Amino acid sequence: MAKLHEYPVTVEWAGSRGGAGTVKGDRSGVSSSLSVPEEFGGPGQGTNPEELLSKAVAGCYSITFGIVAEARRLPFLKIETHAVGEVEENGPQFTYKSITIRPTITLAADATDEQVTLADQIAHKADLYCIITNAVRDKVAIHVEPTIVRG
Repeated sequence: MAKLHEYPVTVEWAGSRGGAGTVKGDRSGVSSSLSVPEEFGGPGQGTNPEELLSKAVAGCYSITFGIVAEARRLPFLKIETHAVGEVEENGPQFTYKSITIRPTITLAADATDEQVTLADQIAHKADLYCIITNAVRDKVAIHVEPTIVRG
């Protein structure tokens, strides 16, 4: 039987384009200031939905990679993931076009060549198991450009 999980958040906002607010995870209590980015005419003094989507994709990808690496018994030490979201502005229309994920995956110094190859394969597939990339995949292109290093 399927299970349904909820992730409630609360946003408080005052004003319009120059306004300010906060976004908070109701369960975690983690709060961030929220504003319209400068390139869209806002003050840019907080995070924004565009940045939050890139954060969500990078976070989900990194966690997913770690889970799969453990299951495959890779000598995985850490992952540092940089992600860049691209939004196209065409007159009054804004379209989130793509997110490029650039993980640097560090394996143990004694990792074999086969393990490095496996890490690269997992890196290219991790987004297929990520809840967030699967939620946006039909609307936002996801690109993965991994770097694998031995620690």
